[in-house]
Amino acid sequence: MRIKEISLRQDPDLRKELALLARGCDFVLPSRFKKRLKAFQQVQVQTKKEETLPPSLSQTIPTFYFPRGCPKEKVNIDAVIAKIERTFSQFPNERATLDDMGKVAKACDCPLYWKGPLFYCAGGERTGYVSVHKFVAMWRKILQTCYDDAAKFVHLLMNPGCNYLVQEDFIPFLQDVVNSHPGLSFLKEASEFHSRYITTVIQRIFYTVNRSWSGKITLTELRKSNFLQNVALLEEEADINQLTEYFSYEHFYVIYCKFWELDTDHDLYIDRKDLARHNDHAISSRMIERIFSGAVTRGRKAQKDGKISYADFVWFLISEEDKKTPTSIEYWFRCMDLDGDGALSMYELEYFYEEQCQKLDNMAIEPLPFEDCLCQMLDLVKPQYEGKITLHDLKRCKLTNVFFDTFFNIEKYLDHEQKDQFSILRDSEGESPEVSDWERYAAEEYDILVAEEAATGHGTEICSAPPMPSTRAASIMKAVAPACSQADPGLCHPFKCCSKEF
Repeated sequence: MRIKEISLRQDPDLRKELALLARGCDFVLPSRFKKRLKAFQQVQVQTKKEETLPPSLSQTIPTFYFPRGCPKEKVNIDAVIAKIERTFSQFPNERATLDDMGKVAKACDCPLYWKGPLFYCAGGERTGYVSVHKFVAMWRKILQTCYDDAAKFVHLLMNPGCNYLVQEDFIPFLQDVVNSHPGLSFLKEASEFHSRYITTVIQRIFYTVNRSWSGKITLTELRKSNFLQNVALLEEEADINQLTEYFSYEHFYVIYCKFWELDTDHDLYIDRKDLARHNDHAISSRMIERIFSGAVTRGRKAQKDGKISYADFVWFLISEEDKKTPTSIEYWFRCMDLDGDGALSMYELEYFYEEQCQKLDNMAIEPLPFEDCLCQMLDLVKPQYEGKITLHDLKRCKLTNVFFDTFFNIEKYLDHEQKDQFSILRDSEGESPEVSDWERYAAEEYDILVAEEAATGHGTEICSAPPMPSTRAASIMKAVAPACSQADPGLCHPFKCCSKEF
């Protein structure tokens, strides 16, 4: 083996041993020489590898995950801060009250109704005002760490140390909307209704945005939703009833009136018997039991007492009247999945269909045999796997309302049976995506409520009632409820009774 001279110079000991061998010295053990030669060669190979090793992969792959939004290189933070400081200079002692925060929000390039969250995040709730120095410090930190609207909004509303939003986080924000939006000005003198409206809006936010059902809205969920776009529309739309996805007062009015009809003792909780009376006992008792089982409700205390709250009722009513949305499909799938294995078996379908057959017999209507009904439903859903229907199968189906109504809503089931299935499918494909089943139901029910209230008007003393949310009801504000008396408070207006306020 030939070794270059430069290699020998790098290891003097090896060079000395080679020289001794060249002079005929036989006291150098061959095994020792081979061992040292092998070690030397390994060092040479390792050095060569280190010289040719490419740069670390972490240095060549650009950053692609931005949990707080993708940084914007062109944002001039100092210019934004200077604009905010000029805005604060217009206020006495450079201090902004909540009424002033609209101008500050626009200086921050935020939608107008971010003003409440901006005020509270800067500590304005404690002192009643926000100083320019405290606000600038707060907003500079947000600009340096949050790079899109979703990250900023979550930071403004969340509790310290959290990276998500819970229901309570929305209360100050929505209270400011109630206090300052022109479409809700009629509620200023009716503060007893604020909490009910806010509760309804919060439940609708979580119903639509919190796709994980965790009770915590994450940044990802907020980005995928249209909630922030609707918040921005609050500034542009004076009629809040046009914002039907979250903020509509008319929708709140319908939901709360429906709840009031069932809540006979007016403790803001309803039990199984109360809910069974909904829509003239249309929902099967087996489905009522599943709703109260905790499959789709929260709150251990209420479940322990065998009741559900008004917040739970909001989820129920929206899911009942619009069975085509992802949340409503998940809602009813959870109820029908008795064993929680993530699929509806033929046994589970038969379990719910048995009560439907009993109801039809009581109505002197011959029910379709389960085997025939099952064939129809399998043709309707077209499940991917034989013998079970998964959540994915139902979300692919365009007629999930027909499927669910068949198994637990007798009134709607009969309505579907009277229609041609092909015409139902054509109607579902031709419907305008801008009008959902829930929006259609809420509009119809609100008109019915207004007409009923007008028809029951009396000349006697009327309980104080919340102003109606639209001009079409302005002339019948006094007829929001039948006349009541101290002797019979059960006849009181559904929002406020002369003997009990909520």
